Amino acid sequence: MPGLYVHIPFCLQACYYCDFHYKARTDRKPDMLKAIQREASLRCGEWSATETGATWYFGGGTPTVLSAEEWAVLKESLSPLYPCHGEWTVEANPEDLTPDYLSMLKQLGVNRLSIGIQSFDDGMLRWMHRRHTAERAVESVRQAQAAGFENLSIDLIYGIPGMTVADWRCQLEQAAALHVPHLSAYHLTLEPRTVFGVRLRQGKMAPIQEEESERQYTLLTSFLADNGYEHYEISNFAQPGYRAVHNSGYWTGVPYVGLGPSAHSYDGNSRRWNIASNDRYIQGVQTGDETWFQTETLSDTEKYDEYVMTRLRTSDGMDLQTMAGLSGEQRTAECLRDMEKYLRSGQIQPLGGTRYRIAEHAWLTADSIIADLFAS
Repeated sequence: MPGLYVHIPFCLQACYYCDFHYKARTDRKPDMLKAIQREASLRCGEWSATETGATWYFGGGTPTVLSAEEWAVLKESLSPLYPCHGEWTVEANPEDLTPDYLSMLKQLGVNRLSIGIQSFDDGMLRWMHRRHTAERAVESVRQAQAAGFENLSIDLIYGIPGMTVADWRCQLEQAAALHVPHLSAYHLTLEPRTVFGVRLRQGKMAPIQEEESERQYTLLTSFLADNGYEHYEISNFAQPGYRAVHNSGYWTGVPYVGLGPSAHSYDGNSRRWNIASNDRYIQGVQTGDETWFQTETLSDTEKYDEYVMTRLRTSDGMDLQTMAGLSGEQRTAECLRDMEKYLRSGQIQPLGGTRYRIAEHAWLTADSIIADLFAS
């Protein structure tokens, strides 16, 4: 089933860790929404949503900066071109989820919310420059549940300098007490272009010690397993029946169309990505100047690398028989040879037949294992 991703590139406040494309001002919001609608119209021929389960995902930025009227216009313009009859996810910030706003999203047809909580600790929230409080985070989840949103996900960040295992346990206990069926937990990364990245270069902060990261990761996986969550992707945990359908498509090679600045698209053979500039995106879409996006056709080697990279992020792993069909018997045999040391160390596990996965305890260092298996 194909997917549609729409990037809403506005935030009311810049978080110090965030490396996604956004602007902390909304004065060009009307122009942006018109440009997204125009891009949707220009590219609707790429959509093959004949299946009933096609998904929508609105990310950002902060999609919940949109008003009820703006949501209605977007839905009316996108639905005939990219029909969605399956999962429709909207990323949301806790401070935006008032009862009235939640009711509006529910009536619109949104059936899944991904709430960017990040922490249930007020001190950590202030340190990350988040707008909401811990109390508001809890309240937003409860209000979403009261509004009828059963399919909820929350984001949490661990690996924060100064955070202890005991601190992290408190975060997880609060999440479990809210009974959300899906949780995404991300280790803090100090990206170069962020405020934290600048502080790192200036020597004003340092990353958490590796041993402490490992302890927090171990607690994360054991605690959520004990509370009925399946660890199905490196950063994602779900109770039975609540895996993220749209995001799972990214890890299993499902085609998708991405609209808006910085959005990516994939059709199985090529990738396309829009420029990460609001002004240049709007101008390019409106004038027909095609410098606002780039495309590349994937080589056989790149397809192999992408198969390894995406499948080994998941608990389902990769299938060498499928790989042979994509990349040939020789490349598959080379992959199996390259995996031997990881099989001996237990970092890669056989799942039966021709399927293999990275062991859960090794997912914290999965990037290095995956890179070592690349053909390029």
